[in-house]
Amino acid sequence: MASDLSEFEEIRPYNDEEAVEKLNKYAGHPILSKVSQYFYPEEGPSYLCEKIRNIKNVDDFQAFIVIDILERIIRKSAGKFSYSGLEHILDNNGKFLAMSNHRDIVLDPAFIQLILFKNGIPFSEIAVGSNLLQNELIETLIRSNRMIKVLRGIPVREQYLTSQLLSKYIRESITTGRSSVWIAQRQGRSKNGIDETEQGLIKMLDMSGTKDFQQNFEELNIIPMSISYEYEPCDILKARELLISKTQKYIKAPGEDTNSILSGIQKYKGNIHISIGTPITPNEISAAALCNVANDRYRWMRHLIDNRIIIGYHLWKTNYIAYDLLDGKDRFVKFYTEAEKAAFEAYMQKQFELVEPELDREALREIFLGIYANPIVSKEKLFG
Repeated sequence: MASDLSEFEEIRPYNDEEAVEKLNKYAGHPILSKVSQYFYPEEGPSYLCEKIRNIKNVDDFQAFIVIDILERIIRKSAGKFSYSGLEHILDNNGKFLAMSNHRDIVLDPAFIQLILFKNGIPFSEIAVGSNLLQNELIETLIRSNRMIKVLRGIPVREQYLTSQLLSKYIRESITTGRSSVWIAQRQGRSKNGIDETEQGLIKMLDMSGTKDFQQNFEELNIIPMSISYEYEPCDILKARELLISKTQKYIKAPGEDTNSILSGIQKYKGNIHISIGTPITPNEISAAALCNVANDRYRWMRHLIDNRIIIGYHLWKTNYIAYDLLDGKDRFVKFYTEAEKAAFEAYMQKQFELVEPELDREALREIFLGIYANPIVSKEKLFG
């Protein structure tokens, strides 16, 4: 018997019937013709529209359209796609909460869904900020892709209630066996290359628990994951935002999130690796539970997740090159050649041409290199 999800009407993903109805409504949208021409240049402009019209349920949409497009994204704009730690899911009993670092708006959770699909594991639901749902077409595509809507931009007095609702939905999805869930370790992407879990997220996850601290977190079955891009999606856009934010409040332009989504999809990403970490164990949760103060328990859990993600982060030659360029030394020169270093510097200069010429180039360079160098800094802080 299906669960009663009426309490979660505003945030739950579309069910099969809703998805089919909405997708058919927008199947003829002109934007989808452009998307079709980009991903299926060998076919006619209506190819994707016709594929959508033949969708019978959410599984069809994800398996026959979303997965196919993801594989085409990899072929068009990436090098090698790899992953490790699959045994931590295969050996796992029941559903789980995948908590990962967050570098790209849509690709991070999408690539994890690709791994699940390739290995015969059911798709997870995905927690995504409502700020991305800028029109009905985008909302239809994302909510038909098992998206849980995380309400953003709401009055402070409503945040507690919406957080409680989200926490309850995530817990119910996992504990009833309905679905695993993916959620980023923080609200919004990491802009500076430092992956840190928001303590408020850990507190939010505990809000819906009806048992003690130990049981509340054990039943969520948290599996930390790390996604590492050789070339950071939207690196120059992130560096620009961080630079402007140093002197004034950064206000997003209309359509900026959509532009970031498209840039992340289209720009070259080099090699991509996803590390599936070991689940947070009952003994680790027990150690956190020994803390007398609630915030100390949350802080302990946050550090556990951070450490797993930092350990799993795969360092590429771009990370080593950026660190040495920023440091002005050749500490990691054994990991790259002079030709690769020159190529990365040329790449960086080309990215600078995409933003306003009046922005301080030296300050922009420091921030840009920091995006790539900071994963090394994080690992060194962890391992000493």
